[in-house]
Amino acid sequence: MSADLPAIAQLNERFLLDYPQEAARSLEKMPVSGMVDVLRGQSPAAQLASWQALATDRAAEALTALPVEHAAHLLGAADAQVSLAALGQLAAEQRETLIGALPEAAAAELRSLLQHRPGSAGYMMDPRTGAVNAGLSVDEAIDRLRANRHRGLRELFVVDDQMRLVGLVELEDLLLTARDRPLREITRAAPLVVREADRGSHIVKQVQALPVNAVPVVDADERLVGVIRQRELMAASRLHASIDLQTMVGAGAGERALSSPGTVIRRRLPWLLLSLLTVFLAAATVGLFEGTLARYSALAVLLPLVLGQSRITGAQSLAVSLRGLFLGEVQPRQWLSIAGKEIAAGLVNGLVVAAVAAGGVYLWSQSTGLAMLVAVGVLVSTLAAAVVGGLVPVVLRGLGRNPARASMLLLTTFADVAGVLAFLGFATLMLR
Repeated sequence: MSADLPAIAQLNERFLLDYPQEAARSLEKMPVSGMVDVLRGQSPAAQLASWQALATDRAAEALTALPVEHAAHLLGAADAQVSLAALGQLAAEQRETLIGALPEAAAAELRSLLQHRPGSAGYMMDPRTGAVNAGLSVDEAIDRLRANRHRGLRELFVVDDQMRLVGLVELEDLLLTARDRPLREITRAAPLVVREADRGSHIVKQVQALPVNAVPVVDADERLVGVIRQRELMAASRLHASIDLQTMVGAGAGERALSSPGTVIRRRLPWLLLSLLTVFLAAATVGLFEGTLARYSALAVLLPLVLGQSRITGAQSLAVSLRGLFLGEVQPRQWLSIAGKEIAAGLVNGLVVAAVAAGGVYLWSQSTGLAMLVAVGVLVSTLAAAVVGGLVPVVLRGLGRNPARASMLLLTTFADVAGVLAFLGFATLMLR
C-alpha cells in the first residue's frame, strides 16, 4: 500500500497542474485545514496553479493558514491581480505581515496597487465580494454563502474560472430554485458594472437612475475585484449632493467647514472675482438708465423689489431642473419641454405676483403709472428668470459640463440684467 503513495501523489499533482479550476472547486469544499494540507503536499508549481484558481475568499483563508514564507511565495509568484484580490479580504495587519515578507520590489508594487485614488470606485469598494463560481450547483452556492457569513447580502455575484464577472443571483431566486440546478442557469446580467478608476460622482449619477443595492467593480480584464455596498453608495450620494450645493454658489468642491483660511481663500477667491465682473455688468446696465433714475427717484426704491422676485423665481426653476437631471428624470434633448413648462408656469405666477406687487405699490404711492411699471417689470423679469433657471443646467449638461457648477452665479447675473432692462426700460419708454 505504501508503494502506491508516490503514485497517488504524482496523480494529485498532475490533476492540480493540468486542471487547476476543477482542482480548486474540490479544494473549496474542504475545511481550511484540509485545503492547506493538500497545498503543502504539492510542488510549488502545483500549489500556485490551484491557489490562483480558488475563489477569492478561500484563497485568502489559505494565505492566513499557511506559514508566512509559504504564503509570501504564492503572493510573489501569482498574477498581481489575483494577489491583490486575496489580500483585499484580509485585515490591514494581516495584509502588511504578508506583504512585508516579500522582496522589496514586489512588496512596493503590491502596496502601490492597493492604493486607490480617493473618491474612485476602487476607493469606495469592499474587496470582500463573496463571489461564487458559475459552475457550482445551487446547493453548493448556498453552502458557500453560509461559509462567507456576510450580513445584509441580497445577491450573490457570479464569476467564471478566470474570476471574470458573469452576473448576479438574487438570494430569493437562489432559495426558491431546485438545489441540483446549475447556478449559471439562474444568473442574470448585473444592471450596473463600474471600473476601479471610475469617479464616485459618475457612479452616483448612474445609481440614481437604477434601483441597485450593490455595484460590482471590475478591473481592466473584467475580473471582479470588489463591490460597492449600499452604505457606501448612500455616503457617496450625500457627498455628491453637498459638493453640488457648494459648486452651485461658487464655493470650492474641496472646501470643508473647518478648512484652513488659505484653502478657503484659494477655493472662493476666483469665483468672487468672477462674481464681481457679473456685478459690474448689472451695474453697467443700471447705468444705461441713469437719467431716468435721476428724474424719478422712486424707481431706485422699487428696483430691488423687481430684482428680488426674479432671483427667487429663477432659483426655484434652477433647483427643480438640477434635481431632474441628477435623478435622470430629464435629458438635455428635452430642453424644449422644460422651456414650455417654465413659460406656462412663469406666466401664471408672474401675473399673480405682478398684480399683488402693483397693488402694494399703488397703496404706497397712489400712482397708477408707477404701479403699472412695477407690474410689467415683475412679470417680464420673473418670466425670463424662470425660463433661464430651468434651462441653464440643461444647457451645461448638454455641453458636457457639471450642471451645478456656478449655475446660481450665471442665473443671478441674468436675472439682475433682465430685471433692470424690464423695469427701467419700460419706465424710460413710458416716461418720455
